[in-house]
Amino acid sequence: MGIIIKNGLFFSGMLNEKAIKQDILIDDAGQILEISSCNSIFDEGLEIIDAEGKWIVPGFIDSHTHYDAELLASPGLKESARHGVTTIILGSCSVSAVFNSPEDTTDSFARVEAIPRDVMLPLLENEKTWNTPKEWKAYINKLPLGINIASFIGHSDIRMKAMGINRSLSDNVSATKQEEEIMLTMLNEALDAGFVGMSTMDNPWDKMDGDRYWSHKTPSFYSSWKERKSLINLLREREAILQGAPNLVTRVNAFNYMFSSTGIFRKPLKTTMIAMMDLIGDRYIYPVIALASRTINVLGKANFRMQSPPCPFTVYYDGVDSVMFEEFPSGEALRHLAKELDTRDELINDPQFRANFKKEIKKKFAPKVWHKDLSKAVIIDCPDTSMIGKNFYEIAEEKNLHPVDVFLDTIIGYDKKIRWTTTIANDRKEKYKKLYNFPYNLISFSDAGAHLNNMAFYNFPLKMIKTVQDAIDHGNPIMTMEKCIWRLTKEQGDWFELDRGYLAKGKIADLVIIDPRKFDNITEQVELDVIEEFGNYERLVNRNEGVVSRVMVAGKTIFKNEDFVPDYGKSYKYGRFLEKNDYNSV
Repeated sequence: MGIIIKNGLFFSGMLNEKAIKQDILIDDAGQILEISSCNSIFDEGLEIIDAEGKWIVPGFIDSHTHYDAELLASPGLKESARHGVTTIILGSCSVSAVFNSPEDTTDSFARVEAIPRDVMLPLLENEKTWNTPKEWKAYINKLPLGINIASFIGHSDIRMKAMGINRSLSDNVSATKQEEEIMLTMLNEALDAGFVGMSTMDNPWDKMDGDRYWSHKTPSFYSSWKERKSLINLLREREAILQGAPNLVTRVNAFNYMFSSTGIFRKPLKTTMIAMMDLIGDRYIYPVIALASRTINVLGKANFRMQSPPCPFTVYYDGVDSVMFEEFPSGEALRHLAKELDTRDELINDPQFRANFKKEIKKKFAPKVWHKDLSKAVIIDCPDTSMIGKNFYEIAEEKNLHPVDVFLDTIIGYDKKIRWTTTIANDRKEKYKKLYNFPYNLISFSDAGAHLNNMAFYNFPLKMIKTVQDAIDHGNPIMTMEKCIWRLTKEQGDWFELDRGYLAKGKIADLVIIDPRKFDNITEQVELDVIEEFGNYERLVNRNEGVVSRVMVAGKTIFKNEDFVPDYGKSYKYGRFLEKNDYNSV
């Protein structure tokens, strides 16, 4: 039986197509047969969905996730799906779960992406039967996928396999010509399988887990740009995408990504880099990156895009269990000793260490992502309940101590039992108009599936929509709602060459019905929930009751009335692996 969605305000995802009330007819195969004015489609024998007072929009696209492990255990990917995300891209930041052994793969993911090692390792040991992109894709396509999946191949993944884990993690060791050829073969295999491109990483924060190579950087960090040249040339030749992150400490090699994208006397290389945000600690970096991005695209004829989260970037941490501490030497030393608490506490008590910590945290002009302002770090849980709701400066004033001493003393006293939060970027809503309208960014950087206890941006599309609607309601519009929906859907589908993100006759019906009357339920609050398939491992989630009325993938309802359909993620397959530039398969 077909479906007709009636009376909804219809947003196609097209930039210049005005939203109007329409009815949508969907056949049993999930294809849109007709989009027409209300009550003009004969509806006898059809399932009728009444969308009166609601909006019909294309399913959202999240182009930066780390669902590589969760997908294997919980292929419904519920925390994205419930917010209307119907397509995700994984394999980000140089790490993918394709070529290497379960242990090597887990060690490359668990620390930097804050995915529990004791969950990911046995999961891969139990499930991993693949060793090539083609075999991985075949495995993924047999899963009861809830939403659509696309993927990068990770540079660290292929480098570790080609060179062996020990050589790939060694300073001043470059790949041999033979190893470079092996990496080229692996990249070609991934592109042949429909992967969208390759992700890489130059940030020294990204470090290995496990006992064997604890605190080594991930393999791509040790790769010079000279070594990468053949891989980048292959991406350019095959019109694939390079995703990456620069060294966030020095930031200089951000220009390597920009120059690689240029198209003067050659094809431009589609390149996307994380992340353009209005950082509290580095207010100058946003306008600098914006100017550089515009210049390289216009004068350098590049196809370069930054990635931008469209909402406050708020993080939550237990003690010093935070990748942010990797960006300065004293914090890095604390993280290195995470498995040796007695030794770590001795270090914290060392007067010279404390002096260095204070000096490093006060540096005003050092590049930084975390602002290191302890007056903006609010305690939300602690065995000493008198500290809850206060920041470290307030407690320091009460105790007549230096804020750093208070912070370090609480780490010794409570370790991960003290939980605190801070916003590190996008705190100024008056800057959103420029961020949302900047033509050389992609509105997507959720890190969904990673940092499970540290942050939750699964509902970032809804947050952007609410912000845009609030501005319209107050007579100071940021942009049209049609442009907002386009930025969250079709713009990304087009850029990544995935046949998703817009609604038209003959296209697959991946769509969301949202209720604008409930937008006040979209907040910055987070909640704790569990991943049942991860042994009830807790993670932060977003909830916005009543906003998402229904989510459909391939014309089938997966979520309605704040719940998933009974077989979701268990038996029936709704989504599929999306190959780059494949516009013919359903």
